[in-house]
Parts: sequence; structure tokens; C-alpha cells
Amino acid sequence: IVFGDIGTSPLYAASTTFGTSGSQQSGPSPAYVLGSTAAIIYSLTLVVTVLYVRFLMRADNKGEGGLLALFGLLRRSKLKARNLAVFTIVAMIGAAMFLGDSVITPAISVLSAVEGLEVVQPKLSGIVVPIAVVILVGVFALQRFGTTVIGRLFGPIMLLWFLVLAVTGVASILQEPTVLQALSPHWVVLFFVEQPRAAFFALGAIVLAVTGAEALYADLGHIGRTAITRAWLWVVFPSLVLNYLGQASLALRHPADAATSFFGLVPSWGQLPMVILATVATIIASQAVISGTYSVIHQAWRLGLFPPLRVVHTSSKSEGQIYIPAINVFLAVAVLAVTIGFRSSASLASAYGIAVTTTITITTIIYIAWLWKRSPRPTVTIGFTIVILLIVMAFLAANLPKAASGGWLPLGIGSVVFVVMATWWVGQRRIQTGRRRGEMPLSEL
Repeated sequence: IVFGDIGTSPLYAASTTFGTSGSQQSGPSPAYVLGSTAAIIYSLTLVVTVLYVRFLMRADNKGEGGLLALFGLLRRSKLKARNLAVFTIVAMIGAAMFLGDSVITPAISVLSAVEGLEVVQPKLSGIVVPIAVVILVGVFALQRFGTTVIGRLFGPIMLLWFLVLAVTGVASILQEPTVLQALSPHWVVLFFVEQPRAAFFALGAIVLAVTGAEALYADLGHIGRTAITRAWLWVVFPSLVLNYLGQASLALRHPADAATSFFGLVPSWGQLPMVILATVATIIASQAVISGTYSVIHQAWRLGLFPPLRVVHTSSKSEGQIYIPAINVFLAVAVLAVTIGFRSSASLASAYGIAVTTTITITTIIYIAWLWKRSPRPTVTIGFTIVILLIVMAFLAANLPKAASGGWLPLGIGSVVFVVMATWWVGQRRIQTGRRRGEMPLSEL
């Protein structure tokens, strides 16, 4: 459940990155492949492994994670009224953009997997969207059964998925072992020094590799820190690195096929089974962000930032495992509309980056503020987090030009959600102020 989103990023992250090289017919150059692949690997290392798994996962609010849980910790840090109001607005923007991401993730994940049918048989392109719609309807119909039941169903499948990612990656690496150079960070430096323009635009696609990091944090209340940390370090992260290196190896051997680098790792006889497995994996990718959305809305309501909705607790043992019927219906309608409207994962790629980078940037800012309030002096953690914040802000800057070509979608969804949250928050404050003015003094009572 937790790693479905970030675990299916290899379906589109590397191929989209290679596609931004500007050499559509001849394919990306070896220097571009090695530099961009190194950037993907070290983005995963710094943003996910260090920032989220090492730092943010320890910042839980009574077992719950996510941007608003972190804001709840900051709010208890005795902030001045003006600073509290500013951080409240910032947190609402981040939460609103996370919900924008929640609409795009299921659509792009399922579409990218089903589009594998076009690799197997180009004539099947006409049924991609109908199949994606049927799958997404089934995903949202499953939600009422709760995280535990869904986890038991999806867990073994995701383990198989990561095993396949690792095996196909290793098989490709063995054909071009020089790709292992991408593990050296100096390729990231060379990439930005020798190809600054190409590297900047590539950031807009490289960020797709870290999508799912915020969902990972938001799902903390559903699963727990220890299980998430162990699974990431021992299974998920190594599998992702091996697969991205495998795709880079394919791009070095056959640059013209870089745009289909994921399914190109699989021999022709295994492409249809791979499409089926990828489709099931993307269903689980959708689950990661859907579960996270329930947690975010529930936290927003408890913080007084969202109207109260009916919450169904699906577990008698874990308080964090919840299901919100109204949000499930809203997400289902929005996701289906986006799937039918955009019709391809490539069209949604531009929309995806802005939502992710905005949410990660705001989460990091709130985390730094919370660390500072706990210990108002420079520490290694604060310094390292600021460095990662600068990297994330570079991702955000690279995605801003995409606002006109699809980025308007999460911005529009986020704006609507923000208006709802801001209206409720301001209205609650006005009611409380009026109530205090109208209450009879205790001495008179």
C-alpha cells in the first residue's frame, strides 16, 4: 500500500526523462543518460531516504504522519499568533496541493501501465482508456473494506513487482555494465555543468521518480514507521535503483528506444504478463495516495481546517486505519474525469510535477520551522534539511513552466480545496470570537 505510488514510478519517470533530451529521433546521448540517471538515483537517496524515511518519519503526531500531522506538532510549539496564521495558510496550501496530487496519481499510474498494451499490440490503443476506467472504478469500490484487508491482498503482489523490477534491471545492466558509472555522484555535477539547460528541463521529469514520498509519510498512521523503514531500505530502494540503471543501460545500447525503456527491458514473450503485473501494481499505487488522502482530510478536520465528514474506522486495533465515504466519491469522480479528459500518461506528466514538488517543499519548510522551535540553534539535521529544501525548490522551479501545459490541473484542484479549507478556518475563528464576546462573565453567572 505504502510503496505502490513510488514503486510504479519506473513505468514513466526514466522514459519521460530521456524524452526531454531534445534528440527525439537519435535518442539521448550517453552523457545525458548517465547524468540524468545519476540525478534520479540521488534524488531518491536525498529526498526519500534521508528527508522522509530518516527525518520526517520520526516526526509523527501520536502515530500519524503527513504534512498536517507535522503542522499539528508545530502548532503546539507556542508560535506567535501572526506566525501561526502564516503557517496555517502555508499548511492549507500544501494539503490542498496533496489532494490535487491525489487526483492525478491514480489516473497517470493506471494509464501508464495499461498503455503497455500498445507496446504488445499497437492496434489495442483504442481500448486503453476504457480498461483504465474499469480498473479505477474497481479500486474505489474496494476502499470500504479497509487498509488491512487491502494490504493482505496487495502485499504479495507488490513483493513480486519489486522482485521483477530488480531482476529485469540486473539482466539489462549485465549487457552494458558501464552504466554502473551512474552510481557516482560526479555524474550529477557534470550533468548540470556541461548541459545546464537540458539538466534544468530534465528536473521536471526527474521529480516523477520521487512521487509518492508524501503519500509514504501520510500513510504512517496506517502502517507504522518500523515496517515502512525496513521495507524501503531492504526491498524498495534497491529494486528501484537496479531498475533505473537497467533502463539507462537499455538507453545506452539502443538510444532510439529510450522512450519505451521500461517495457523494453522485458523480452517479447514476457511483455503481456508484464503489462498485467504493472496494471495490478498501479492499482496499488492508487491505494497509497487514496489512503493518504483519508488521513490528510481527517487531520484537517481535527485541526479545524475542514468541515467534519463521516469517518469509518476499519480496524479495531489501529486508530489510523480509516475510510471517508464522501472523499472516496469525490476522488472517484475527479479521477475518472481526468482519465477520460487527458487520455494518456504523457499528457498527465506535466500536471504531476507541480503538485508533488509544492507539497514536498511546504512539508520541508514546516519541518525546519518545527526543528527550530524545538532547538533554536543550528544543528546538523537543520543544515542537511535546508540543503534538501534547496534541491526540492529547484524541482519546483523546473516544473513551474509546465503550468500552461497541464500544471493548471493540480493548481485548479488545489485552489478549490484551499478555498473550502480557508473559508471553514476563517468562519470558525469568527464564530469563536463572536461567542467569546457574547458569553456571560463567570462572575455574573
